[in-house]
Amino acid sequence: MLALLKRKHLPLIAVPLLSVMAFTVTRSIQWESRFVQAGKNGSLTYTPDEKGNIIPDFSRVGYYQGDKAIPTIPVAITITPSAEAAQQIQAAIDALSAKAPDKNGFRGTILLKKGTYQLPATLEIKTGGIVLRGEGDTENGTKLVATANTQKPLIAITGSGNLQPAGDRIKITDPYVPVGSFSFHISDAKGLQVGDAIILNRPGTEKWIQDTKMDQIEERGGTKQWKAGEYNLEFERVITKIEGNKIFIDNPVMLALDAQYGGGEIYKYTFTGRIREVGVENLYLESVYSSDTAENHAWDAIAINKAEHGWVRNVTSRYFGYSCVNLGGNARYITVKDSKCLDAKSKITGGRRYSFANNGQCNLFMNCHTTEGRHDYVTGSKTLGPNVFYNCMAKNTHADIGPHHRWAVGTLYDNIITDGEINVQDRGNWGSGHGWAGVTQVLWNCTVKRAAVQSPWASGKNYNIGMKGEKFDGRLKGRPDGEWEGQNKDGLQPTSLYMAQLKARQQK
Repeated sequence: MLALLKRKHLPLIAVPLLSVMAFTVTRSIQWESRFVQAGKNGSLTYTPDEKGNIIPDFSRVGYYQGDKAIPTIPVAITITPSAEAAQQIQAAIDALSAKAPDKNGFRGTILLKKGTYQLPATLEIKTGGIVLRGEGDTENGTKLVATANTQKPLIAITGSGNLQPAGDRIKITDPYVPVGSFSFHISDAKGLQVGDAIILNRPGTEKWIQDTKMDQIEERGGTKQWKAGEYNLEFERVITKIEGNKIFIDNPVMLALDAQYGGGEIYKYTFTGRIREVGVENLYLESVYSSDTAENHAWDAIAINKAEHGWVRNVTSRYFGYSCVNLGGNARYITVKDSKCLDAKSKITGGRRYSFANNGQCNLFMNCHTTEGRHDYVTGSKTLGPNVFYNCMAKNTHADIGPHHRWAVGTLYDNIITDGEINVQDRGNWGSGHGWAGVTQVLWNCTVKRAAVQSPWASGKNYNIGMKGEKFDGRLKGRPDGEWEGQNKDGLQPTSLYMAQLKARQQK
């Protein structure tokens, strides 16, 4: 009888013990990347490669580089749903645009009360300091419906003017400035001072084109080989310190400045028409459509360009053909957070369903969600970083996440979860010759169906650290592998590179 009791109770004893053991093992399996290590005080240490390149600091992105919280601006004008609401909203925007801003650059918030607003034309914000706010991003909140049968945005935020050089070009004298650097030497710092806005220019050269083999893209109808003069990359930076002829900048070098590829240079610039302190929040945005593949309807829920230090938060878009938020090439320091792009309506082919699209610099997308997109978190041609996509999800995807074409530089994909792919690769002759999609692209702790992460033949690396999912060859076999580490391995520390970098910087 005693033996029988022992046998009967064995499972009852063993199961808790096994559970405790499993819990203990799970907790103990934590690991750090060989490229980035965290100290007990939250500091980070970066391991350079043989040339001194490191994974760069991506923390200085979004609204005021993450150093200011997005504000809640007082309401100046309130509008309720009515047949005249579309005209009233634009009139309110125009009225605030004519008002002098306060000392912080704000003109006020336009509050759209709960209900449905039929909008036959694009709402245009062309002046800084204006916020468009609703009372909820669900169908029962503030619902704006784009009713026009044209591929235009529902809300367009754009300044004016263009970037203008404002000084001589000054040569960088270091033979090699590695990725991650915040400083370099120039030929002459006379006439420069702390606070100057500068362009850090990495010129395109024939040798660089040849070494990356972008003059050897397999031809098909419409394929364009890359041309050196089309790849002068202009990173916007600010001088933070000057020591003799050594210049320090606010955001790091994202592509090594190598003398064999033309090195680099700086020059001062102005952009007087760019607006700032603009926001869209707490809205549900919808487009009319006639079928699942219809294309004669609104394209972007929100399009932003020639603007800086702005935000989109708590916005849901549904049925648009292209995006929830589309940031143009002259948009920078924009934060897009807690937003959704749902149920796109268009053909499933090129140039459509780019759910959260970024073509600008120093922008942050976080806590976003998509369904039925193609390129859900995506950058375009020569999109220059740092830029960050953090803690975002994509479901029912129809293409891949990642840099889309032609040498995007410096993007972090941090804790992205998708039932599709994230790819950083040579896209070859897709499009009109997409070629190498990006460099200094970092995947950190992402979850995917599968991924191809390759490094270009020359001039930089790409990284995939702590990814859960399948590795595959990508479109073209035989390309150099990226830096892979910890595939399908739980416990990567820090869990988020962006958050760890932000914390490390802010506690200094």
